[in-house]
Amino acid sequence: MNAFLNIVSKDLRLALRQRSDLTMAVLFFILTAMLFPFGLGPEPNLLARIAPGIIWVTALLSVLLSLERIFLADYEDGSLEQLALSRASFEIAVLAKVLAHWLTTGLPLILAAPLIALLFNMDTEAMTILLIAMLLGTPSLSLIGAIAAALTLGARRGGVLIPLLVLPLYIPTLIFGVGAIDAAMNSLEAGAVIANARPHLLLLGAILLVSLLIAPLAGSAALKQALE
Repeated sequence: MNAFLNIVSKDLRLALRQRSDLTMAVLFFILTAMLFPFGLGPEPNLLARIAPGIIWVTALLSVLLSLERIFLADYEDGSLEQLALSRASFEIAVLAKVLAHWLTTGLPLILAAPLIALLFNMDTEAMTILLIAMLLGTPSLSLIGAIAAALTLGARRGGVLIPLLVLPLYIPTLIFGVGAIDAAMNSLEAGAVIANARPHLLLLGAILLVSLLIAPLAGSAALKQALE
């Protein structure tokens, strides 16, 4: 547990020092989403209808921007080699790095999502489902992305390879995340919002649980391979 907390606190301190990296994903998310109303026009019904897809796609792309740095700094400064020599658990290290990545990328995106939702004329009930869906979905994006970041560690043009590896794996999260919001927006009765969105939210939760089981094992194996 101490090793886990040490890795998380170290990554958070580094992120606070390099604030440009910390804000890049959020600024990309906000600015990209803001372009659509200008391109499509200010028609409220149209914006509300396309809002779920735009928010999730821009969030997904924002996460992609920061995946390469999950392990890169530790690989370049020798921290991963020290971790291997200390015989500490690589699985714990992967989980700690993922948590730090989510706290500095996924969580800020969730906090910025209501601003984008208001811009797209999304109602309160749908906005609530949006936040729940992103709370379940964004950790999965970080977990899956960590596997790709570990697999491409030390490779030439690893930043180009990561999107090719993770985008097909992100599709289920994207589908169910958008589906949950669409179900909430299409509910005729306020009391049916949660009921209609529940199947999509449960599937997002299932993806998160599977990712929590697979990512530490796959990421650990990939890190060990990168150090050989």
